Amino acid sequence: MLAATASLALGACSARTDSGSNGDTPTAPQASAPAQAADAADPKGDGKATCPAGTSIAYAGTINGENAALGQNILNGVKVAVNRHNEANPGCKVELKEFETEGTPDKAPGIVTQMVNTPQILGVVGLPFSGESKAAGNIFNDAGLVSITPSATGPGLSQNGWKTFFRGLGNDNTQGPAAATFITNELKAEKVCVVEDDSEYGIGLANAIKGALGAKVTCNEKVKSKQIDFAATVNAVKGADPQAVFYAGYYREAAPFAQQLADAGVTAKFVAPDGVKDDEFVKGAGDAAASAYFTCPCVPADQFTEFTNAYKALSGKDPGTYSPEGYDIATILLKGIDSGKTDRAGLLDYVKNYDGQGLTKKFKWDPTGELAATTVWTYKVENGKIVRNTEIK
Repeated sequence: MLAATASLALGACSARTDSGSNGDTPTAPQASAPAQAADAADPKGDGKATCPAGTSIAYAGTINGENAALGQNILNGVKVAVNRHNEANPGCKVELKEFETEGTPDKAPGIVTQMVNTPQILGVVGLPFSGESKAAGNIFNDAGLVSITPSATGPGLSQNGWKTFFRGLGNDNTQGPAAATFITNELKAEKVCVVEDDSEYGIGLANAIKGALGAKVTCNEKVKSKQIDFAATVNAVKGADPQAVFYAGYYREAAPFAQQLADAGVTAKFVAPDGVKDDEFVKGAGDAAASAYFTCPCVPADQFTEFTNAYKALSGKDPGTYSPEGYDIATILLKGIDSGKTDRAGLLDYVKNYDGQGLTKKFKWDPTGELAATTVWTYKVENGKIVRNTEIK
C-alpha cells in the first residue's frame, strides 16, 4: 500500500505549506492529485458486447443502514460504471441488483445467501465492512461467486482460504503503519492515544497502528458501537495529555467523540481512518472537524473528471470515499462479462487472472486476493470540506 503505482505517479507538490490543526505544527505541502491514467479501463468497452438477458452483477452492503453514507458512495460509483456500460452496449444490458446488509455481521449472511441463490448474479461488489465480510465470505466461496470488496480492510479476510475473495484496496497492515508514519513524521507527535470501537474493523486497525507506534502509544481506550456519551473516555484522554488521538472506527461515533474532546479542551490532533472520512463526520463533529486528519487507502478523485461529472449527474454530489473504487471494481466485472464470461466460474477465473489499470490503481491480485501494489493518502478538513493532503511514503 505504501508504494503508488507508476502510472499514477504524483505531480509536483504545491509550494504552499499548511499549518497543523492548532496552527503550530506544519505539515507537508499538499500533494497534487494523481492524473487519470491514459489506459484506465472504461466500462463502455468497444460497444459490441453481447450477453444473455438478465445477466447481473450486484452490490451488497449498507445502503440505508449503519454508516450508510460510506455504502452509498460505493453504490453510486458502481451505478456510474453500469450505466456507462449499458448505454454503450445495447446487446448486453447488465442488470445491477442491490442488497441491503445494513453493514452488520448479523444480517449479512442471510442477505448473501439470497444473492448466491440468484443464479443470474455473476459477480458482486462488496461487502464494504470487515465484520460483515468475515461473517459471510464463506458463503460466497461455497457458491463460487466472486466478490471484490471496495473498502473492507481487515487483514485476516484474505487468510481464510476463500477462492472468491478479492480486495480492491490495501489492508490495515499497511494503513496502520502508514498512519503511524504520518502521526510521527508530519504531526510530530510523541504521545498518542489510540481509541478503538468494538467492530472487527476498529479492533484490527487499532492493533495495526499500536504495533507501528510502539512506545508512542501512551493510552489505549475502548468505546462501543452506537455510543453517544464519551465522557469517561474523554477524561482518560485528557488525563494522558497526548499530542495526537487516533480513532479506529466509523464516522457515526467519531463525530460526537471528536466534538466532546474539543469541548473538554483537548487540543491533540485528531486523526481517523477511512471509516471516518466522510462528509457526515464533518457535519456531526461541528467545529471539531476543522482540526481533523484522515488516512485512507484511496486516492483523490480530483482529476478523474469524466467520472466525477457522471457521478454528480447521477447523485447530485461529488464522489465520496471509495466511489471511484466502486466504479473500478464494477468495471472489471463488466469487462469480464463483455469478454464472454457469462457464468460464475468463468468470471471468477477472469478476475483471478486480471491485470489492468483502473482509475485508482493497477489491479492485479495475488493468490490470496490481495493487490500487488496500493497506496495510502492523508486528507484534512478545509473550509468545511474534506480535501487531499499528502501521500504517505
